[in-house]
Amino acid sequence: VQLQESGGGLVQAGGSLRLSCTASGLTFRDYRMGWFRQAPGKEREGVAYISASGSGIIQLYADSVKGRFTISRDSGKNTLYLQMNSLKPEDTAMYYCAAKTQDNNWSEVGSYMYWGQGTQVTVSS
Repeated sequence: VQLQESGGGLVQAGGSLRLSCTASGLTFRDYRMGWFRQAPGKEREGVAYISASGSGIIQLYADSVKGRFTISRDSGKNTLYLQMNSLKPEDTAMYYCAAKTQDNNWSEVGSYMYWGQGTQVTVSS
């Protein structure tokens, strides 16, 4: 199984970025997916979650990103996305995508089976 993130970079405050996570080696549509981030010296935290493909897709967000970030998935392309708008310096972190099958606390790091290697997002003030 491989999850590969891309799309990170340096952006000014107020700007936008779209992260992508391409999955291989698993039946992507069957997995619940999350985006996490980790800033230097801080714990990894959940940013957004999307349920497995099918009817009744559920999207959940950390309070700190609600209204600014949007998670989506394209099962035909085995790809997960995170559209990030109105970026703030405090959004600076390494961003990771993760996959799981368990239906439990979406932001629990330990519940995810597979992780990507991350993509750096830096927001300048």
